[in-house]
Amino acid sequence: MPSMACNRRKILCVFPAYSPSFGTFENAYALRGTTRAFMPPQGLLTIAAYLPPQWEVRFVDENIGRASAREFAWADAVLVSGMHVQRAKILDINARAHALGKTTVLGGPSVSGDPAPYGDFDYLHIGELGDATDRLIERLDADPARPATALRLETRERLPLGDFPLPAYHLAELDKYFIGSVQFSSGCPYRCEFCDIPALYGRMPRLKSPEQVTAELDAMLRHGNPGAVYFVDDNFIAHRRAARELVARLVDWQRRNGYPVEFACEATLNIAKYPDLLAQMREAYFTAVFCGIETPEPDALHAMAKDHNTDLPILEAIRVLNGFGMEVVAGIIMGLDSDTSDTPQRILDFVERSQIPMLTVNLLQALPRTPLWERLAAAGRLVDAPARESNVAFLQPYDRVVAGWRRVIAEAYAPEALYCRFAHNLVHTYPNRFKPPASPQRASWANLRKGLRIMANLLLRAGAIADYRRVFWRTAWPLLRQGRVEDVIHVGLVAHHLITFARDAAAGNQNASFYSTKLRAPGGAAPLTSDAGLQCGLANPGDLA
Repeated sequence: MPSMACNRRKILCVFPAYSPSFGTFENAYALRGTTRAFMPPQGLLTIAAYLPPQWEVRFVDENIGRASAREFAWADAVLVSGMHVQRAKILDINARAHALGKTTVLGGPSVSGDPAPYGDFDYLHIGELGDATDRLIERLDADPARPATALRLETRERLPLGDFPLPAYHLAELDKYFIGSVQFSSGCPYRCEFCDIPALYGRMPRLKSPEQVTAELDAMLRHGNPGAVYFVDDNFIAHRRAARELVARLVDWQRRNGYPVEFACEATLNIAKYPDLLAQMREAYFTAVFCGIETPEPDALHAMAKDHNTDLPILEAIRVLNGFGMEVVAGIIMGLDSDTSDTPQRILDFVERSQIPMLTVNLLQALPRTPLWERLAAAGRLVDAPARESNVAFLQPYDRVVAGWRRVIAEAYAPEALYCRFAHNLVHTYPNRFKPPASPQRASWANLRKGLRIMANLLLRAGAIADYRRVFWRTAWPLLRQGRVEDVIHVGLVAHHLITFARDAAAGNQNASFYSTKLRAPGGAAPLTSDAGLQCGLANPGDLA
């Protein structure tokens, strides 16, 4: 922990907004009532907790509401963290703070991966929480004024994850988020060509203790119950023995607390090789696993150094996970060098065979500090054009690739097709889940009120107003007769977002890449997890400023 500061300081932590995308789920917010953003930013909340206790700290997530001039004026310094996809909003926060003469500090995955675009910030914090953070605190404690020249502080000794403080959940409006988040590990042993995780966080997984994770869950529940918690680890099974130890502790925690939340995580598809771990996860009430499937074609997986996806046949691995009650969310990448004009149809065929309801289909994007970036840079195939959906010069015509993406999104999320895949999971996946016992925590008045609000909005929006209402009722009515209200809510919420997003995408009103520099309307949520995670479909907010 940092040494005790001598002076009192006022620090404003600002998290930049995202543009709407597949992963923000913003189309479902109106059905939930109070929801305004997807997931609280773990990194910035951890930094806020790490600052000296006598410093006054405020937090603004601009996915919920824009930081005001009054909030900037109050602060001695403004701390910002974000990913590449947020670059325009990061730079905007810096300009607004500087307009009022405020010192600005930027950290997190984007500046750590590529500092060049951020030279106007007063301090650049490169790397994770560690000795650079302590030097930053010392400087701001001595003098919070803007330095004469921009300074770059780079972490050489990272703070062990076991020494991380509890995130400052008390600063966040947890009831306005779609889902909660917690980080258990950092780093991944694999070296997938498109992923910057090994370069940023290393290949040797670093861990928190199970006790630390459950303490974070306890702290989260003290400030609001999100109902579901996502493990933002880049690969939940990067250290399988540690994962088993954690899951065993989570089973005890759930029993002790009356199963107040369900869990989800991101893991490599070869998690299907470990039925003992999956059985434990089922007992801990894990209900969803995001897997970066990327492509159903083995040769393409080999080319991107993702051969571990072929340890088991992909469809068999999906069936294994479904057998333990876990819905699979799949990441798919289009624009690969191996793609052809037949790729959209092959992806749609895979969607049909796999019966996965939700797939994050993304155009390939080259991130700094990845083997993909290095290969494409050497070949002169990196493109810096704000009007494009990707910075990659595809081997196929650009317009054909984008049109293929729109076709896949439109057909995969047509109401009939989507509800058909949900119907498959309602029979083959959801009944295999652990059935939590009744408890005061689950049957609380707050949960009941939330469920009634969502159900009323869902019946209105999807059951009465929507043009796909007949498809909705074909699924919802039998479930309601069976008393499966939670399934109606889950399917209805997710389907409404996906159908709405797909229609916007088909009309050209959504970016075909979650990293596209093409600006759309201001967003209201964070994506599911780091830019590399988004490349796979999700992202790790454990990156620290």
